[in-house]
Amino acid sequence: MIRPIVCAALLLAALPLAALARTANHASDWNGAEINWRDARSGIYEASKTRRPVLMVFHATWCSFCKRFRKVFKDPAVVAASRDFVMILADVDTEKELNGEFSPDGSYVPRTLFIDPDGNVSDKLVGPDPQYPHSLDVESPAELLALMKKARHVFDMAPPTSPSAGANPI
Repeated sequence: MIRPIVCAALLLAALPLAALARTANHASDWNGAEINWRDARSGIYEASKTRRPVLMVFHATWCSFCKRFRKVFKDPAVVAASRDFVMILADVDTEKELNGEFSPDGSYVPRTLFIDPDGNVSDKLVGPDPQYPHSLDVESPAELLALMKKARHVFDMAPPTSPSAGANPI
């Protein structure tokens, strides 16, 4: 009698922990092997606990521009820079409520938002198109990388740690 109760209690205690580490749907299409994509729930929780800003990408599986944008996330510099953010990937067709909550200028895709740890979308980290400011260059990583670098100042982030930091000079 006690054993099933203990097992049930352990299971219930483990459920919130499992939610913390949820990988986003379609992450493998967006270089999930190298970028730690989260679903919205676990990503927002992680950002609130770690105080790291969020980079949230809204996409759709049927969107040809989204398919092209995926390649940007294979760039080694983007992969390295992504480690300073909580990366959230959201499918607009399966996460309609989230899509509505985070559409400051429309629900177009692909849409890339920079969000502070308190959930506020930055209006300083946008692309050059005034009609679709959260739409970035889908062909080249340069624009995304520039915004990721600018985010360091906007969000007052610590400088990135280099792999050789702390190594003794020869």
